[in-house]
Amino acid sequence: MNWKIMSSTAGSEALFRHGDLPLPVEIRGIRGARRLRLRLDEKRQVLKLTGPLRMSRKAALKWAAEQRDWVETQVAAMLPAEPFEPGAVIPVEGRDVRLSWSEEAPRTPRLEGDLLACGGPRDGFARRIEVFLRRRSLKLLSEETAEFAERAKVTLKGVSVGDPDTRWGSCSSAGRLRYSWRLILAPSEVRRYVVAHEVAHLVHLNHGPEFKALERELFDGDADAARLLLRRIGGRLKRIGRTL
Repeated sequence: MNWKIMSSTAGSEALFRHGDLPLPVEIRGIRGARRLRLRLDEKRQVLKLTGPLRMSRKAALKWAAEQRDWVETQVAAMLPAEPFEPGAVIPVEGRDVRLSWSEEAPRTPRLEGDLLACGGPRDGFARRIEVFLRRRSLKLLSEETAEFAERAKVTLKGVSVGDPDTRWGSCSSAGRLRYSWRLILAPSEVRRYVVAHEVAHLVHLNHGPEFKALERELFDGDADAARLLLRRIGGRLKRIGRTL
């Protein structure tokens, strides 16, 4: 397990870090408690886990990591929305890009250097930017999925993108892969890690040793580092383009 203790007090509280969680976990035993509970302390930016006095800290932290989908949803919800507006700076393939609008410019967005320019009516600006990013995401993810599928010697039935609340990718037993379009915002190593992960699922529909071995064989980089980076930046990526 990828975890470490950060600090402790003379009482029953301790602060831990786990590689699968974006925030530290404060573990506290409570007299009379019969089960584990987890909540987000937004002010302190800490996950507060409570449970029985004699609980295993290691087991409690493992349980907290298993709640990571819920945790990521809560973290994303507490971050400010970053709507697509002229002048806003967003990441595209991990590189900061400024959004620009001019009514006289072409309606189809164009990415040139660190500027993503779009023309046409102002009230359709955000929609056109999102459509551009979705199409760019689908094209790149389709190409990289085909690349990894060929290396894994598996048949790929189709690739699509959507905007799921928690998952970055999913694999069906029929051989179809679906990704979050927001991966186009992430650095290339993060995006390619997710692709390698999902293609490995075309061979192994589990997370066992053989799956992990194939995932590492397909990914041309440090899989652990890419996964942890996605954990750190994922909350923000899910707020980009939203208004609430």
